[in-house]
Amino acid sequence: MWQAGVDAVRSDALVRRNVRREGDRLVIAGESFDLTKVGRIVAIGAGKAGAGMAHGLEQALGETLARDKQLTGWVNVPADCVRQLKHIHLHAARPAGVNEPTDAGAHGAGEILQLVQSLGENDLCIALVSGGGSALLPLPAEGITLADKLAVTRFLSGAGAPIDELNTVRKQLSRIKGGGLARACRAGRLTALVISDVLGDPLDVIASGLTVEDTSTPADAVAILEHYHARQHGIDSRVFDALELRAQEPPEPIRCRVTNHVIGNNAVAVDAAAAEAKRLGYAVQSHSEVKSEGAAEDVGRELAQAALEMRSGGEYTCLISGGEPTVKLVESSRRGKGGRNQQLVLAAVEALADDPAGILILSGGTDGEDGPTDAAGAFADAEIIAAAQEENLAPADYLARNDAYHWFEPLGALLKTGPTHTNVCDVRVVLAEREGGG
Repeated sequence: MWQAGVDAVRSDALVRRNVRREGDRLVIAGESFDLTKVGRIVAIGAGKAGAGMAHGLEQALGETLARDKQLTGWVNVPADCVRQLKHIHLHAARPAGVNEPTDAGAHGAGEILQLVQSLGENDLCIALVSGGGSALLPLPAEGITLADKLAVTRFLSGAGAPIDELNTVRKQLSRIKGGGLARACRAGRLTALVISDVLGDPLDVIASGLTVEDTSTPADAVAILEHYHARQHGIDSRVFDALELRAQEPPEPIRCRVTNHVIGNNAVAVDAAAAEAKRLGYAVQSHSEVKSEGAAEDVGRELAQAALEMRSGGEYTCLISGGEPTVKLVESSRRGKGGRNQQLVLAAVEALADDPAGILILSGGTDGEDGPTDAAGAFADAEIIAAAQEENLAPADYLARNDAYHWFEPLGALLKTGPTHTNVCDVRVVLAEREGGG
């Protein structure tokens, strides 16, 4: 079921579904372009789905059109997603499993800006945007360093800030986010294909809004940093000075014509997983969240309660849900290894520990990454919980130190997929066998 959800948002297939040539016209997500008036076609972008999107675009355009329009491009992706394509360069912008900005990512961001600045009025720029693009495309604002931005990202992530707050601050501290890419683009048309990893699909938040005018302000970023007491926790004054400078010098307007198209999101994956569950004979309830959910531990306990209610004779035997909770990290000296999906399932295990019969819970990141680990998530049922009890693995201890990975690992209960080349938040599957077999 979970895999069916991921398969429905495969990035290469989503792009092929939305890009096609019809004679002298190129149709992109319903937009029609007269190829006789198009000079070059350039593809740029960033994200965990970037490699698949780039491959899908090359396939959709075809070799003849690619050659005629001098197709070229640059897309920043995680290192384990890099492969050789014919026209579009895939750049390793960060190591696998390390969702933080790097010097390599900054180099790639600079290359992308140079590329879009080289375009002309008759050229078509296609942006391939997906989740994870924020960390993969760092280009610090004047007056701050990449180390400053990294410190801010680590601080806010550790404080449990939701992705919309994290991206608000990232945009205000960047030369390429918050519409910066679109402002630099000199092509006549810029069209973005977007695979959303943000609940509700706000275009100005996904990958920090590379092609969208920023609706947030420097004051919003300051308010977020102050809410989490960033100054008191050591965030350098340069960060606040840069935000003050930005407030005094508003960015220039976007000059090229820009359109944005969301071609995949969490709801698509949840619907596909639910359809597979129905095909397998389950009575299914499903929903995809449209806003931040809160703590992973709370979501895990809620799913455990839902499982108990289904088992006791509820209308459904399967719950498919989608979302993206947060985890508040403990200090690094105590911190173990894990991610939000592993933390969520372990919290559910704790809630079910005394009575897990007939219940299974799985939660996984659709990108194949859950925190700084090699797992997409985790799963648990009565057999796994019994094995843990035999080994005296107490969920509370592992939850308290963000060490869920090491609880699941010896039990063989980690969900490992490798890179999926897509990213639409998380999908969870809860199964419950009704008491009495009804």
